[in-house]
Amino acid sequence: MKTCIIGASGYSGRELVCLLLDHPHATLERVTSRSLEGKKVEDCIPKLRGKGCELSFSNPSIEELSRDEGSELFFLALPHGTAAEYAVPLLEAGKKVIDLSADFRLNCPETYEEFYGQPHPAPEWLEKASYGLPELHELSWEISPLIASPGCYPTSILIPLSILLRENIVKKEGIVANSMSGISGAGRNASEKLLYCERNESAGAYGLPKHRHLSEIEEQLSLLSMNSTEKVVISFHPHLAPMSRGICTTVSVPAEGELDRQKVVDCWNRIFGHRPFVNLLPEGEFPDVAHVTGTNRIDLSVHADSRTGRYVLCSAEDNLIKGAGGQAIQSMNVCQGYEEGAGLR
Repeated sequence: MKTCIIGASGYSGRELVCLLLDHPHATLERVTSRSLEGKKVEDCIPKLRGKGCELSFSNPSIEELSRDEGSELFFLALPHGTAAEYAVPLLEAGKKVIDLSADFRLNCPETYEEFYGQPHPAPEWLEKASYGLPELHELSWEISPLIASPGCYPTSILIPLSILLRENIVKKEGIVANSMSGISGAGRNASEKLLYCERNESAGAYGLPKHRHLSEIEEQLSLLSMNSTEKVVISFHPHLAPMSRGICTTVSVPAEGELDRQKVVDCWNRIFGHRPFVNLLPEGEFPDVAHVTGTNRIDLSVHADSRTGRYVLCSAEDNLIKGAGGQAIQSMNVCQGYEEGAGLR
């Protein structure tokens, strides 16, 4: 499949470049960036030197991209709001789009406006898009040519929690999720609060009490729990940690009925046992960001707290791969009929 990345100067875009250049079935035909226009890709991503990458960054117009006959699939690594400006013309031109921004992750335009502070630029496409979490959603180009790749925090929460809600193993009330993210999750734009001296040996909460990803988490939990009449509401507490990449999440959730760790393990094994990127850890072990960095894997563990009658669900992932570029390629693989782990091992 011939692909193009629009907005490849950020951390997620750069990971996409590296992954697609090594993909056995996809070719990277074009890489765009306003800020890096005219520069060689290997000069801007030095780890690609010596690998034969001859691409340079370009800055074509939306109209030119829509007429591009050399690319079939477009990855959008753009900010929310901007991504939709590219997605709609590309879709109308018959192209396939995987969007890594938040523009098409929600079904409700009012929720988008509430959490993102602006009217949705293309509300007619919201219900047409597929939510690109292959472990939990069926994906195919026949269902939709537009895939909304999930956010990094939602991925770390939805995979361990959603099926337990659906199977009535846990309650829908009293759910608390705490997450720590590496600094790359805030993007590459210069900011005083993200300077080394500000973040080194430091950690703190941010975005409370309504981080933008909360909208996506609650909507998907409500949909995946198969209870369309009752919205799932959770407390979500994101933190920045002094590491470059990765997400570590713990979810504390009350048990529905008897507290039994094995019920959770059996449920996870039934749903995820055949999935290549969900790794269930043995009892007593805890997911660690250092163990998943550079992979498309998410590690999970569950612990039963008999004192409180709660399960503690733990996950760790690389926010730039499983939480962004790698997951987008995983969705492409599924839709194209490739082996799900192609280019991601």
